[in-house]
Amino acid sequence: MAIQRLLVANRGEIAARIFRTCRELGIGTVAAAAPDDRGAFHTRSADETIEVASYLHPEEHIRVAKRAGADAIHPGYGFLAENADFAEAVGAAGLTWVGPPPEALRLGGDKLAAKRIAHEAGVPVVPTGEATELGFPLLVKAAAGGGGRGMRVVRGPSELDDA
Repeated sequence: MAIQRLLVANRGEIAARIFRTCRELGIGTVAAAAPDDRGAFHTRSADETIEVASYLHPEEHIRVAKRAGADAIHPGYGFLAENADFAEAVGAAGLTWVGPPPEALRLGGDKLAAKRIAHEAGVPVVPTGEATELGFPLLVKAAAGGGGRGMRVVRGPSELDDA
């Protein structure tokens, strides 16, 4: 079934680009907007804007999508786009999730497993090694971090365990 009306659970340039593409495809659009974003570019780019208290609450986007008559949700990129539970909740609510399936999001959430899978598939990956081989300072990424969260600068061996 083709998407008729799409809610974008994001803001700014990414939302505006999605709205433009939807307009070209004849798909109706709904912008979710926090109170501070009233009149923002992405809200003017959508057919309709509905206020949300926070962009970070998945259940609120689902409620707003249903209220607006949307049949699909696009998470944009970043925090919600990496949330497998949100993707599942969208489907459970009878809406179409426009993004990777929850299983893929879960695999991607574990950065070490995702890197191993990519490497096994022949995708070039950034080489890693022991901290002592690479030298300090290091930028250490948590295996389960997303959206830039979990990144730490490590200036020496004594900081490595806490990172």
